[in-house]
Amino acid sequence: MPIDSETLIRRLVAGDTDGVRDALRRPSAADGPVPLVLAALVRPDAGDLLERAALAARTSRDRQLVAIARTHLAGDTERLGVLVRDHLADHPDSLLAAWIATQHAGPDTLE
Repeated sequence: MPIDSETLIRRLVAGDTDGVRDALRRPSAADGPVPLVLAALVRPDAGDLLERAALAARTSRDRQLVAIARTHLAGDTERLGVLVRDHLADHPDSLLAAWIATQHAGPDTLE
């Protein structure tokens, strides 16, 4: 049975990183760009996973999510704010992008 990315995103937002990590360990569970981005956020082999996600990304939405995840993992808060705002302007329903932004949110960030 294919992995439902939206369910995994909601589990990540709820703090169940172990559950997301376990779900993505199944063979071919992380084949699409969104599951690969999710896997990169919860596993140590993020670079390889993001490369695979970039290759699998066919839409601008998916390519933007890969760029957001890369920027997040690199710790570039300033650039992340710009990418997330741009992405959410076009895709206001992107829970994953919003969650990534909150990982850097503080009183002086993402304003």
